[in-house]
Amino acid sequence: MWFERLVRLQARLRAANGCPWDVEQTHLTLRTYLIEEAYEVLEALETGDDAKFAEELGDLLLQVVFHAQIASEEGRFDAADVARDIQQKLVRRHPHVFGEKRAKDAGEVLKNWEQIKAEERRSKSSEQGTDPGEQSRNAPASLLDGIPHTLPAVMQGYQLTRRASRIGFDWDNVEGVIAKIQEELRELDAARFAQSPEQIEDELGDVLFATVNLARFLKVDPEIALKRSNAKFTSRFREMERLASASGRALADVPRNEMELLWDQAKAAEPEESRPVRAKKAAVRR
Repeated sequence: MWFERLVRLQARLRAANGCPWDVEQTHLTLRTYLIEEAYEVLEALETGDDAKFAEELGDLLLQVVFHAQIASEEGRFDAADVARDIQQKLVRRHPHVFGEKRAKDAGEVLKNWEQIKAEERRSKSSEQGTDPGEQSRNAPASLLDGIPHTLPAVMQGYQLTRRASRIGFDWDNVEGVIAKIQEELRELDAARFAQSPEQIEDELGDVLFATVNLARFLKVDPEIALKRSNAKFTSRFREMERLASASGRALADVPRNEMELLWDQAKAAEPEESRPVRAKKAAVRR
């Protein structure tokens, strides 16, 4: 009921006598908000504040409803179509729950999921009248199909390696991944000494890709891990600025070796537990 009310409310805001800002929006102008809201959901999740988490999920849901409303006005699809399609997809991709097929563990579920997705892509090609022979020559089906090129590079690399790992194209152990990173670092060093900007960029990309693969192998989302490191750096740097200001100087005027001391002080001033860890413990207590 509340979802239907939200859909009607957004339609009202987009009506001729609605909100001028809402009326002006298009799929393209809303792209930034869609990305921002997704990241704000992640940030709220880490705080352990359920009210904030629910609020941000609502903001993200609004983006879905907003896009559906724009499409509805153009006669393409509406929010009901979105809800129906995802419900049908979930049933179709969980035959071990809604059908006779069984899955012994999560790994088998993911493997079956990819097979079902591949079958769906073939079915869509057939419905659209694509010549299978022509498709095989020009754009053969791939396990990597469906990974958006618009994803941030770290997230895209994570998805690529995760897809490949599902059919066994993976390292046997974490030591192999670490050895690969070390190999890529040596190649980056060689490119640096060769003073080839193009080669340096290429080899640095390989180092980053291998590091993303390590994160995936360790079952860590690299995008989230990097976000946390960014936040940690930001907090420490701001504390350095505060400490410098307390001594009557701007941080830029502090000698480099003293900056290291300020950095150590900023680290020492941090609480022992990170915020996500505290949130997890709070959840356990509840």
